[in-house]
Amino acid sequence: MNAAAASHRNPARVRLRPTMQSDLDFVLTLERDPANLPYITPWEKIQHEAAIRFPDFRHFIIETGPGLDAGGFLILIGCRNPHLSIELKRMVVREKHQGYGRAALRVVKKIAFDDLGAHRFWLDIKKRNALAQQLYRSEGFVQEGELRQAVKVQDGFDSLVVMSMLQEEFVQRRGCALELQA
Repeated sequence: MNAAAASHRNPARVRLRPTMQSDLDFVLTLERDPANLPYITPWEKIQHEAAIRFPDFRHFIIETGPGLDAGGFLILIGCRNPHLSIELKRMVVREKHQGYGRAALRVVKKIAFDDLGAHRFWLDIKKRNALAQQLYRSEGFVQEGELRQAVKVQDGFDSLVVMSMLQEEFVQRRGCALELQA
């Protein structure tokens, strides 16, 4: 079995914990890392501070590896959305290709559907981020459409690909042992 197939079946160990004010320097460093900048639009510190405090948001540190050290972060928006539509606003993992992103995605899907009662869990992603699109597809997200040339980037404009998973799709995947159990 190759490494990608192994990580798909047995994701790396991760845990999500609420982001604290003291974590924000780590978050900002990850956002400004040259390896991540082409794929995200960094926030100012004050935006992260608001996301920690505002009840409609959930801001998590992704703890990774055997020691569960800070290895990334993710942000959910719409946690109190009356339409039960929650957005994965951002997910950044420090160590790429170790399975931490996949494992964190599985945990956050469980949180979105089981804990927050989402009907729809969605995200948008820069079109140039083909590797992340592949991850989301392999984890059951369906492409809904494309916002053409929606964001300005260093070399022009990039489109955003909108992807989602519905609650019934999540339940079906769980029945096939593709999702974390309740």
